[in-house]
Amino acid sequence: MGADAHGQGTKRANGEREAEILNLLQQADGALTPGEVAERLGGKPTYSTVVTILTRMYAKQLLTRSPRGRAYAYTPVTDDPGFAARRMRTVLEGRPDREAVLARFADGLSDADADLLRQLLGSDPQHGR
Repeated sequence: MGADAHGQGTKRANGEREAEILNLLQQADGALTPGEVAERLGGKPTYSTVVTILTRMYAKQLLTRSPRGRAYAYTPVTDDPGFAARRMRTVLEGRPDREAVLARFADGLSDADADLLRQLLGSDPQHGR
């Protein structure tokens, strides 16, 4: 049980590190190399850990990269709302009954969110769509 608890703690920490690095990259003025990321994080985690995390995030298609000198410079593929939308699509695509999932989702929306969704879908009669 101790190993499981330790493993879960490590996994959670890695997810938190990914989120921290993603946030840092989203706020940067441009692409950052692993060295620049490690420097902005104050040396924790180590450079090699940053390289591993960035490589993993690139493999998950969360980041793009381009050569810069002897390293790669990384940028996020989208902004925070874009990542949230991707997660929602992934959940929806993983379910066999999309209609039921969408119906339950729509039933749980506030009136304001439902109105906004109608507007975005172009079916809000008040906006002439």
